[in-house]
Amino acid sequence: MTFTQKSCSTSHEHSFMRKAFALFFALVAVQFTAAAQKDKLTPKAGAEVNTADIDIENKDQEAFKPKWIDTTTAPTIIAFGSCNKVDKPQTMWGHVAANNPQLWIWLGDIIYADTSDMKALAAHYKRLKTNPEYKKLRAKAQIVGVYDDHDYGINDGCKDYPMKKGAKKCLMDFLDVPSNNPLRKREGAYQSYTFGKAPQKIKVIVMDTRYFRDKLEPDPTKAKRYIPNTTGNVLGEKQWQWLENELKNSTANLNILCSSVQVLADDHGHEKWGNFPNERKRLLSLITKTKPRNLLILSGDRHMAEVSKMNLEGLPYPLYDFTSSGMTHIRSGDSETNRLRVGDMIVKKNFGIVKVQWAGEKPIVTLQVRGDGNEVFQENLIKY
Repeated sequence: MTFTQKSCSTSHEHSFMRKAFALFFALVAVQFTAAAQKDKLTPKAGAEVNTADIDIENKDQEAFKPKWIDTTTAPTIIAFGSCNKVDKPQTMWGHVAANNPQLWIWLGDIIYADTSDMKALAAHYKRLKTNPEYKKLRAKAQIVGVYDDHDYGINDGCKDYPMKKGAKKCLMDFLDVPSNNPLRKREGAYQSYTFGKAPQKIKVIVMDTRYFRDKLEPDPTKAKRYIPNTTGNVLGEKQWQWLENELKNSTANLNILCSSVQVLADDHGHEKWGNFPNERKRLLSLITKTKPRNLLILSGDRHMAEVSKMNLEGLPYPLYDFTSSGMTHIRSGDSETNRLRVGDMIVKKNFGIVKVQWAGEKPIVTLQVRGDGNEVFQENLIKY
């Protein structure tokens, strides 16, 4: 009996010691792993920090928080741009921020991913979104916008692109659109925002010219890039109905219609609304029919900047299309016919500034093409 009790005691002691040693070695392993991880992320004296080794999302939590657009105040300075290759130096953001815009509008070709791999597309957006200078702009301004073909995923892409839903999701993530926003649930990336209070409201209407657009056929004569498609659609019927309601029911005294490709300029042979002549006519007729107060068009895509102007019969003010394109690169050739151009064609890296002042309910709008050093290349004044 005595022998049995002694054996049980000895067995318990051995079991306890085994557990104690196991716990000791586990603690040592945890401490060793933590020290190794700290050593990996902590630079040695005189060594450079490789930020690629640090999880970007942990480092930049703020850059990935969904947020709603605050429409309580109308912006007095709106900046916009397009054609920004993320693998080129991002030198323009400090100049943009120096204007203190309350709103930035993307008009496409945000990153130049040109990929059907949605993980790669998201990574390109992340690279721009965590750029220190772009983050400074995001801290100052609200950001809206739309893709064009090079961030849609394929050059001159249209409704047949099989990854268009994924491309839209990546854009929505980049723009911080909350998961419960109705914009997430519908087809296409078109959207609108009405800022401020009467009588100084500004409405921003962003069209999607890719998701529903019909195909274009190359011009065999090479005189222009494409043969005009006289029966094809640009916006798709649901977006057309939406756009008509947005224009007809607008209570704003300044309406800004955003298109990734040019609406008015029609002499050149590249992408434009004029490649679908009946659709361009339909858009201009819709503007005349609905007569929104003081409508201004903003566009991108062309790797240069210019202002086009058209007088539409039945519209009580001239219609302007302000194109800004080429934040990181520009086109070759510094001349091109545009019978509607006002001022010069600016073939320099640029961004657009729209300044809004008010004389009662009448907006006074200044259009500025700016570039390196925040230099003003051209300025147009519009008194509605």
